Parts: sequence; C-alpha cells; structure tokens
Amino acid sequence: MVTKQAHDDLNVTTRQRVMRTLLVRQRCTINELAEAVDINPISVRHHINKLEADGLVTSEEERHGVGRPRRLYSLTELGIERFPSRYVRLTLRLLQQLKGSMPDNMVRNLFEQMAQDMASDYQAEAEGLSIEEKLDLVAALLSQEGFTVEWEKQEQGYAIREISCPYYHIGQTHPEVCSVDQALISTVLSVPAQKVQCVLNGDSLCTYIVHHNHTTEN
Repeated sequence: MVTKQAHDDLNVTTRQRVMRTLLVRQRCTINELAEAVDINPISVRHHINKLEADGLVTSEEERHGVGRPRRLYSLTELGIERFPSRYVRLTLRLLQQLKGSMPDNMVRNLFEQMAQDMASDYQAEAEGLSIEEKLDLVAALLSQEGFTVEWEKQEQGYAIREISCPYYHIGQTHPEVCSVDQALISTVLSVPAQKVQCVLNGDSLCTYIVHHNHTTEN
C-alpha cells in the first residue's frame, strides 16, 4: 500500500523532472513533457496546473501552420531560481548595471569582442578539418558551453539547430548574448552562419544555415 507521504514525495519528484525538462528545453507542449518525463499527458497536465498555481511555470499559445494553436509551457524566473545554480539572476543584474553605465554601442562592441575571443580559443582545433568534421566540432564545443546542438546536410547547405540554449532566459532581456554562439559557429567553420530562426522571436529553436557557396565542399 502506498502511503500518502510516499505519494506526495512521488509527486514532488515528478514535478522536479517536469521543471528540469523545461529548464533544458525552454518551452514544451504537454505531449512533449509527457514523452520526456515518461508519464501520460493527463498526469503532466495535473503537475503543470500545480506548478502554474505556485508561479513556477507559465504558458503561451503559438500558431504553427494550419489548425489550432498549441500551448507552450516554460519556467518563470521564480521557477528557474528553484534550481541550485543562481547564475541567471546574477548575470541579469550584472548586465543591467553594465547597460546603465555604458553607451549602447560600447555594450554591443563588448559582446562582439567577447564572442570573438571565445571563438578564437577553438579556431586552431578546426584547422585541416573538412566542413562536416568542423560541424561535429561545433556541436561538441557548443555542448561544452551548455547547448544541445544537431546539424544536417540540406540542398542549400547545412542547417545547425540549437535544441536548447543556456542563454535563453538571459537573452529574453539581453538579446546581445546571441552573438556569442553565432560568432563561435562562424569562426570555427571559417564561413558565415546565417541565423534563420530564433527562440527569442517565437520560433521553437534557433537555426543557422551555412550555404554551400561559402564552403569548399559540394
């Protein structure tokens, strides 16, 4: 027989798994959460309702093609702070202070320089590699920075998708941080990467395209 305490503990553990999934993936539907946490959608909805009531999760509708819009769930700032790392809140405060004491153009230049410095640390590792080997390197390097990345070859070139991004919550207030991963990708590949999708614009993930006419391979 399952005691009430054991049942409550199980609910707490499941909600923590739901919240951790949202921390990594940023935004999910009920069905996506159910698949990730491995419980049925009805149970996920129950946990989500509790998390929303506690102010830990919020939601918004997103239109995607024809049919009814889907509802996406994400962590609130309070929800993010439930995790041991409090770097997001500290970083937001530091960036706010920085913007308050420096002109906008100096802040942009600072981010661009930081991105170039970070990317240059990896540039030597890419020397002599094919474009697809460089893409594997990009995915591995971004993974070390906290991203989840995949790439695929397409007719027009290569698509690089960031399924999760450690800068998402910071980027909502300070979108300048997006220059960091774009600079790293372009520098390691030695070709420009064009951003065609961005979660900050309401897309489900960030996507970069590297066109064939910018590479040495066809």
